[in-house]
Amino acid sequence: MPIVNRIAALSDEMAAWRHDFHENPELLYEVHRTAGIVADRLREFGCDEVVTGIGRTGVVGVIRGRKSNSGKTIGLRADMDALPIEETSGVAYASKIPGKMHACGHDGHTAMLLGAAKYLAETRNFDGTAIVIFQPAEEGGAGGKAMVDDGLMTRWGIQEVYGLHNMPGIPEGHFATTPGPMLAASDSVQIFVHGKGGHAGAAPHEAIDSVLIGAQIINALQSIVSRNVDPLKSAVISITMFEAGNAFNVIPETVTLGGTVRTLHPEIRDLVERRIGEVAASVASAYGGTAETKYIRLYPATVNHAHEAGVAVEVARDVAGADRVNERLVPMMGGEDFAFMLEARPGAMVFLGMGDTPMCHHPAYKFNDNILGHGASYWVRLVEKQMPAG
Repeated sequence: MPIVNRIAALSDEMAAWRHDFHENPELLYEVHRTAGIVADRLREFGCDEVVTGIGRTGVVGVIRGRKSNSGKTIGLRADMDALPIEETSGVAYASKIPGKMHACGHDGHTAMLLGAAKYLAETRNFDGTAIVIFQPAEEGGAGGKAMVDDGLMTRWGIQEVYGLHNMPGIPEGHFATTPGPMLAASDSVQIFVHGKGGHAGAAPHEAIDSVLIGAQIINALQSIVSRNVDPLKSAVISITMFEAGNAFNVIPETVTLGGTVRTLHPEIRDLVERRIGEVAASVASAYGGTAETKYIRLYPATVNHAHEAGVAVEVARDVAGADRVNERLVPMMGGEDFAFMLEARPGAMVFLGMGDTPMCHHPAYKFNDNILGHGASYWVRLVEKQMPAG
């Protein structure tokens, strides 16, 4: 089955919605305009129930099929927030808000799910209930967790949940997914190094050089991945911040390091967290100083459930054709807070190819409107396949 004819007819409308969202990007939980438009559209479409304020600014729409004999309820999730990036894409509908940009395609995700909601509310050619979920604060705010904590799954009795994300570098209109870990757990780490301040030129021997300690800690941390982590598993430790000193001739008393950690497996996550603290403290002690580590777990790994990943593959094949679906995607080390929803219910995420465009989070990123029909058709086919009207 190719793109649904009715969805194809909605392509211009979906593009117009997306361009409007793109011109007016909003960050984290401050998606009030976007959420308001989404809620208004869902009401216009005739959704049976539209609820706002789930997870602070999330929106939920309920669409009941023409039958309810199956007793099934499936959730479909899109994200709404943008990024604090100055846009350089050059598109006619570029962001009107300085320093804010839809650089990850959430405007497209929202438009595709709106298109699917309009179709599903019109046709209702399924036996069960479809829950369309529009989430805030994916970009670092854990909006997925906020919605789950606010009763998303229990309030509407969601039994399965599915997500979709665009992906530059995958051919246009192709799909990709995998059972098991698909995206990494995303954590942050801060290391506070304490030495003894002193004169950098005249008397360095009387100081304990916190800058030297910090530099040695950065080097030593890389041994965790190469010598502590199973080489058949994955971890990334990147120290990206080094804050120290305010004068060229003064050894500072303290240094602060900061960075990100990515892992795919819970036991590796535990190992890396423990070893970062041990290595930092040991290196600092060897140079006469001390180091305290603050490890913050942000997003868990995005782990697709095997059965639901198989469902996603079948649906993607219906939409794109078997030769355009990669069912054994090599996991990536990016993070996604759809992971929280997959911890709460069985489900799967898929990537939808954008073609050769700048990667997500790049200031020149451009969403490919040609894939809007593929994404909306995927949602429609998923509902109709999992809850057939008979």
